[in-house]
Amino acid sequence: MILRKEQVWVLLRLGMGWIFLWAFFDKLFGLSFATTPDKSWLAGGSPTYGFLKFATYGPLASFYHSLAGSVVVDWLFMLGLLGIGTALILGIVTRIASYAGIIMMILMWSALLPPKNNPFLDEHIIYALVLLSLSTVRAGQWFGLGKWWSKTRLVKKYPILE
Repeated sequence: MILRKEQVWVLLRLGMGWIFLWAFFDKLFGLSFATTPDKSWLAGGSPTYGFLKFATYGPLASFYHSLAGSVVVDWLFMLGLLGIGTALILGIVTRIASYAGIIMMILMWSALLPPKNNPFLDEHIIYALVLLSLSTVRAGQWFGLGKWWSKTRLVKKYPILE
């Protein structure tokens, strides 16, 4: 079976959307994958503290350590995960979601410099490249709400919202 390019873009968009949404739900509820229930956001834990305080290393580590446990950083991170994931899954606002995801991936990459298994490249950069590609192909047009969304008055007035 050979996939058409539209099908590949749909799989990439949904896959990236699920990566962001899953991280949101795991940190919110503590589903015991990356976050245990007692450290979930709903249980009063910080979704960013463990990573920013203990996992970061390299030249920017002190900067990221200073952000650990910040309520503002927690809210921005969680809203980012939810917004990016939801937009990509639904196929709406995919350009902005992709740009926001690129920023998040670059920030996460910069918290782990140099990457442990490669002098430069890791999955965060690959994810950023996938998101950059999604931002250029109108990825929400296939198997999503993108066709409908692009016809709304708001998107016609502000095409960046596509």
